[in-house]
Amino acid sequence: MKVKICGLFRGEDIDYVNEALPDYIGFVFFEKSHRCVTLEKAAALKAKLDKKIKSVGVFVDEPIDNMVQYCIGDVLDVIQLHGSEDNEYIAKLRQICDKEIWQAFKIRSEADVLAANNSAADMLVLDNGKGTGKAFDWSLLENVKRDFFLAGGINAENICEALKIEPYGIDVSSGAETDKVKDKNKIVYIVKHSHRK
Repeated sequence: MKVKICGLFRGEDIDYVNEALPDYIGFVFFEKSHRCVTLEKAAALKAKLDKKIKSVGVFVDEPIDNMVQYCIGDVLDVIQLHGSEDNEYIAKLRQICDKEIWQAFKIRSEADVLAANNSAADMLVLDNGKGTGKAFDWSLLENVKRDFFLAGGINAENICEALKIEPYGIDVSSGAETDKVKDKNKIVYIVKHSHRK
């Protein structure tokens, strides 16, 4: 079971994940998020990150021309699309970017599951929305035909339930926080329980 701890923006956040060793961490490049970082800030944080942990950049409807700067260098290992990007956008992104591409889908209905199954992305992230911190109806996942990260409202209380679904991985952001900042104890607990599978 892979684990991604998303939304790191402080130096101590890196210290916490270096201790817990999730498989991935996420940097958010969406200005409306309180977790938003600049590319310069992400680069400084990545420099402190344990080499065993891969970094994911989270973008929401970022103009394709802006993406070039994020695709060069080693600040990001993975590009995650979290807006209304479509397969055409992904095709254009692949022309300028050789990094793995993940796509997030808000799952509310069977139609959303169908759209996710048809995504051209390398990996799916199935979520409740843009950082609501609430879980969605996980029974909808029965018809997902591909590997996916389960996101949205996963925390220490429901982690065991989430793992029963047997996703490829889990993606945790607010569930690893206390008062909108990352909580070391929650991160360690979530990573330990996920890697136990």
